[in-house]
Amino acid sequence: MENGRSVIGCKWVFKAKYTNDGRVDRYKGRLVAKGYSRTQGIDYDEKISPVVTYSSVRALLAYGQQRGMLIDQMDVVTAFLNGELEEDIYMEQPEGFMVERQETLVCKLNKSLYGLKQSPRCWNSTLDKQLKLIGFSNSGADHCI
Repeated sequence: MENGRSVIGCKWVFKAKYTNDGRVDRYKGRLVAKGYSRTQGIDYDEKISPVVTYSSVRALLAYGQQRGMLIDQMDVVTAFLNGELEEDIYMEQPEGFMVERQETLVCKLNKSLYGLKQSPRCWNSTLDKQLKLIGFSNSGADHCI
């Protein structure tokens, strides 16, 4: 326990990416938090992230089609790693990065990490804040639009 909060574990997840002909293209590694060990109300407050409704997506697509707009999609690579945490989260030192004779020290996370239950909400809050800074506003009926 650190400041009344539990310390969560972490693990490395490794994956090989392949080309179309089956050769290894590159190797990827990701540090993932063991967020399943956390309890809502004790370790974090909210984890619910707004989700767009199908009717809102259909309405947006129809609006764009009627006006001859170009419609595109995007994927934010490592999106959850950009989410700003609202609470203090402490994690064990990752394997391979432990400092000798300081094995009991923990890492305080500054940004959300894959595996945390509140990562989707943190990412959504961060994106929403940035979009509002450049002049966008929510539709009112659907908070994701």
